[in-house]
Amino acid sequence: MRDNIIQLIYLVAAVGFGLSLRWMSSAATARRGILAGEIGFVLAIGATLALPGYTNEGYVYIAIALVIGTALGIPLGLRVPMTAMPQRIALSHAFGALAVGAVGIGKFFLYHEVYGKFELAVLGVEILLGGLVFTGSLMAAGKLHEVLPQRPLMFKGQNYANFAILGLCIAIVAYLMFRPQDTWLVLVLAALALAVGVLLIIPIGGADMPTVIALLNSYAGLSASALGLVLNNKLLIVAGALDGTAGLILAIIMCRAMNRSFRNVMFGAFGAVDETAAGGGDASGLGPVRTASPDEAAEIMKMGRSVVIVPGYGMAVAQAQHKVRELADALEAEGVDVKFAIHPVAGRMPGHMNVLLAEANVPYEKLLDMDEINSEFPQVDTVLVLGANDVVNPSARHEKSSPIYGMPILNVDQAQSIFVVKRSMRAGFAGVENELFYNPKTQMVFGDAKSVVGELANEVSGQRDAISL
Repeated sequence: MRDNIIQLIYLVAAVGFGLSLRWMSSAATARRGILAGEIGFVLAIGATLALPGYTNEGYVYIAIALVIGTALGIPLGLRVPMTAMPQRIALSHAFGALAVGAVGIGKFFLYHEVYGKFELAVLGVEILLGGLVFTGSLMAAGKLHEVLPQRPLMFKGQNYANFAILGLCIAIVAYLMFRPQDTWLVLVLAALALAVGVLLIIPIGGADMPTVIALLNSYAGLSASALGLVLNNKLLIVAGALDGTAGLILAIIMCRAMNRSFRNVMFGAFGAVDETAAGGGDASGLGPVRTASPDEAAEIMKMGRSVVIVPGYGMAVAQAQHKVRELADALEAEGVDVKFAIHPVAGRMPGHMNVLLAEANVPYEKLLDMDEINSEFPQVDTVLVLGANDVVNPSARHEKSSPIYGMPILNVDQAQSIFVVKRSMRAGFAGVENELFYNPKTQMVFGDAKSVVGELANEVSGQRDAISL
């Protein structure tokens, strides 16, 4: 009877996980989705603790682990800024994969004489994926946080070496299926898996890290599903499958948005910029750079009928989203139609800009994705680009030697006038010059996004107040 109740609770929890993913796909239902996921996890943990076989000592260890996890999780959730969210997610993947891998190793040593060939194979795959995701996620977090070099680190025959080590890992898993008593090979498998995680990530540039994190998320889900098969835990199988599928879909979305393939990202050292092809930093043939002051930009925006704001990582770093909302409100008070153009990979993860602007209470219907807004740019009077770079670079359309060639971009250059807010002329993640900055219709407004946008908002609202007086 108790087992049936536990399985029923697991089913309800699995439904909660599914609804959570469904509802979090829309800003209007995202809070409901988070609540559904939280309820699902509470039910899952409670039902698991109700399983037979636990001792009082076991419950004590579980309670200690819950306290430690809670003490670490709350500060991570509250204090980590949105700009560091991708690396925080990578750390979560790393710790989850470490747990899965450790459980797999423990289960192998304890029960290798009892398990059949299928369970032993699944354990081997679980250990391989757990170790790979652990070190891979740590490397990705380090590159995103710039404590590790963002540039690709490569050596001759790197992919061959990676495939050779992966092949050796698979051979060890196959060997252990028939000779599980050679338990020392489990530790060799774990060490090789940790090495694979490092070797797979070092040749990938910092610009590709969000995509890599999504793929690692998928691998982590697969390892959790494998653990569920070994433990005969249906909920863990379902939750791992959901996690793996969601990570895979996210990676597909990001690769398409950046015109890249899994093979290119994981095994092509994509992100390594050919200095000759990328053009290095030579902008001599692109023409002069035009600049404008915030009051000049405010006057032109105020006089237009429509303004499109393109947020980028610079806005996120400056935490300028609230000032952006103030500017939009001031322009709308002048009768200007204001919209926001969101590129799928603006920032450092999909939805990054949406979350920041929603935090500032920007109406979600004003946030238009690339496919919705691109056809409107020729009719737009003014575009304000805030810290975005590669996602608005026109060279992606025609410069075949560019590392971003073929990447879908926002057609900002088709607007009547363009203002770009940046601290400097520094290139974006791809390391190439942005043709938009040298466009005759473009004027650069140099400075911190938060302070510049604040000045723009004050100029627009101040001018209106002066007229009313």
